[in-house]
Amino acid sequence: MAEPHLHHTPTEAADHDAQAYTHGTMTIEEQTSTFGLFMTLAKWGSLAVASILLFLILWFQPGGSLIVGLMGGVGLAVAGWFFLKSGKAASH
Repeated sequence: MAEPHLHHTPTEAADHDAQAYTHGTMTIEEQTSTFGLFMTLAKWGSLAVASILLFLILWFQPGGSLIVGLMGGVGLAVAGWFFLKSGKAASH
């Protein structure tokens, strides 16, 4: 025989978490660092995906080659690194 379910409704655990959440409890330092981390991961992750995608497109297209794909992917990664690297922080 199957084990009985621990929750009476499928969303009971989520409902409890939603009720326990208090809006506006994160400190501004936590919020700023979380947003900064998200933006950093988003920009570098986008560059990585674009470089890999360009590499694969240039390699596997009809008449493409591994060397051309590597040159394109690495070239985009290097150019992106120069454009995306953090400069001096703007003072407010």
